[in-house]
Amino acid sequence: MFKPVLFLLPVLLLASAPALANAAEEREAWSISDMSLRSDAAGISLPQTIAGLSLAKSGEVSNGGKGIDNYAQYLSEDGAIQATLYVYLPSYADSSLAAHMTDRAIMERFGAKTRRTAYASVPLAGQSGRAIRAVYDDAADGALTTAAGFVHPGRWLVKLRVTGPTERRKEVLAGLDGMLNALRFDDPASVQPIAPARFAACPIQDGTDAKLTAQTPAAAIEAAPMNEGHTSFCIRGQVRTAEGSYDVLQQRDVQNGAVIVPVDDAGTVMAFDPAASGNGYQLSMHSIGQTQLFGVYDRVPSSRQIAEILDGKDPQTAQARTTAHYAASGEVIMRQAEATQ
Repeated sequence: MFKPVLFLLPVLLLASAPALANAAEEREAWSISDMSLRSDAAGISLPQTIAGLSLAKSGEVSNGGKGIDNYAQYLSEDGAIQATLYVYLPSYADSSLAAHMTDRAIMERFGAKTRRTAYASVPLAGQSGRAIRAVYDDAADGALTTAAGFVHPGRWLVKLRVTGPTERRKEVLAGLDGMLNALRFDDPASVQPIAPARFAACPIQDGTDAKLTAQTPAAAIEAAPMNEGHTSFCIRGQVRTAEGSYDVLQQRDVQNGAVIVPVDDAGTVMAFDPAASGNGYQLSMHSIGQTQLFGVYDRVPSSRQIAEILDGKDPQTAQARTTAHYAASGEVIMRQAEATQ
């Protein structure tokens, strides 16, 4: 059974609040000195110039002003090699899953000729197995080499992407390795051991449709961000939606364990966790900076129902009952939806 992350977070309960508290809203993405770029909230920094790449711009991908979804772009002098550093706070923080979904996105985006030539744990900050390093050759019909790195410090995830022309492969790899090695953490002990995910098949016969048995939102503490880097999954099956197909993952070696559906490489995860009452499964949708809590089903929904939920067509789950918002400071604000007639 999934457990909330082992950080005791302060929680504010707001019923239909019109706006979040300013303390949770306002946070600078980066502080920039003459030599370095730093995410103060995450306690992570990187030099402005490294391995032939220089900082070009930085800011927030989304959630403006919250400092929880930050990016920094680096370029070679001629602009041919591009690198991006992402420092973000997903409510379901699993670096192995992030690497897996990025791997899938790269292979789908760059075409059938793309070859994965490296995908393994590597040392970081003097400790073994603290980063995942992935390299892809012959991308875009042989025109590009792209590489990625993943690190999991505390509640945060770090992702690096470096891309350039195939003939400059050495510079691309030097950029990735240089940036990984130059990352600095206020708390080096917070960097967690990680390894690429390996998903074996555990096909489970699709059952009948589940019934929504409770609309009551989960208790506040149950909505704390999930830190599931050491959870093992197998592939239960697939669902197909209007947007594409998704793997349905079953928690391994746990009777009646959780089921998750990773949706994209930006931290979106659907989860069916055993309900706190011991009866049924609580549905939640995790993304950067928030968890949406829905009702409790009497069983894991069928593939058809999961597809409808993802497509927004399931009448039982049309509206989140409660949304937990996570601030860079660690504060959690719970907002309850207004009752509908």
